[in-house]
Amino acid sequence: MSNTSQKNATLLVDGNEYELPIINGTLGRPVLDISALQDAGYWSYDPGFKVTAPVESKITFIDGNKGELLHRGYPIDQLAEKAEYLEVCYALLHGELPTQQQKDDFYDTVKHHAGVHEQLRKFYEGFRRDAHPMATMVGVVGALSAFYHDNLDISDERHREITAIRLIAKMPTLVAMSYKYSKGEPFMYPRNDFSYAENFLYMMFATPADPQYKVNPVLVNAMDKIFTLHADHEQNASTSTVRLAGSTGANPYACIAAGITALWGPLHGGANEAVLEMLDEIGTVDNVDDFMEKVKRKEVKLMGFGHRVYRNFDPRAKVMKETCDQVLGELGINDPKLELAMKLEKIALEDDYFIERNLYPNVDFYSGIILKAMGIPTSMFTVIFALARTAGWISHWLEMQSAPFKISRPRQLYTGETKREFINIEDRQ
Repeated sequence: MSNTSQKNATLLVDGNEYELPIINGTLGRPVLDISALQDAGYWSYDPGFKVTAPVESKITFIDGNKGELLHRGYPIDQLAEKAEYLEVCYALLHGELPTQQQKDDFYDTVKHHAGVHEQLRKFYEGFRRDAHPMATMVGVVGALSAFYHDNLDISDERHREITAIRLIAKMPTLVAMSYKYSKGEPFMYPRNDFSYAENFLYMMFATPADPQYKVNPVLVNAMDKIFTLHADHEQNASTSTVRLAGSTGANPYACIAAGITALWGPLHGGANEAVLEMLDEIGTVDNVDDFMEKVKRKEVKLMGFGHRVYRNFDPRAKVMKETCDQVLGELGINDPKLELAMKLEKIALEDDYFIERNLYPNVDFYSGIILKAMGIPTSMFTVIFALARTAGWISHWLEMQSAPFKISRPRQLYTGETKREFINIEDRQ
């Protein structure tokens, strides 16, 4: 528990006073310990948990007003510029960036866990080819406990660590398999001589017919940054879902599958998908000005701009924009949709209406453009988000399991019928 200040807030109910300790974290707002509400005979009412901190965590901190995102204290822009995704994974899991030896050992361990049980190939065959990849991933990840049940004693720290490594290592393989299955193409096995992001792109796009397939290093760098910028984002809906499921003692594969399910929602992980859908709706560059006027009149929504947490700017967006420019420059793609997106960006960054309302391009805007430029279909965008976020999810699950916890049991404000007598069916009106 974080340090408690000497100050207390006082709750006055029906003439009775109750002390609410004020708890200070290392960063962020002080928190009121409202457990005394129970003594007063009340619950708190907080739809969407907008002002409630149900957990204590040392992993990620967000200051939306400052546009600040820290993983284990490290600013996200520094991590994205100077570290690789697996280094960030290590920091999320262990609290510190790795030494060279720790990095080498961690990378080696992840690489050697990248393969999946051969029977999983048949598991995929149970899905329709046209199934949404997120539907496939919910099923496959949830089923991992049936294939890797040898280390599922969640009370054993070593078992928890092995499972965390397995999830981080296998997710690129599973995601690539879901893509290949939807295309009717053969699965590609991971290679130990490739980096994490390189392996993923190789398994996505290589075929047995092209044994000399090379992944463009600019695209590898871009994908690694996408992974890093989506690795964790504090107590969002999917992370909270993972913790909620974990509080029951459920196995970690089931908990991560629950997180994937929550991420699937269009209000959460589907934002970069929504960007491309918006571009499809706009149609051509000639329609952009009219579309932006409709945005101003609140007739349509502008997807990929602004953020419900970051009030001034998304600290991830700057890195993502630079990466976007590099990818588009490298590929030299003449895509009308990308031209359209760039015009949207220009208007949002120059028009006073959008500037005053902080409707700036966010990480989802640029990541959607990058993924499209790489040739990745829109249906895979959220799946790749889930791949990246697995490191954050399992880090929160590990943190939760390393200390005493209680099963989550939210309360409610009941507004239904009061107690009434049962009416026999012949007497009902």
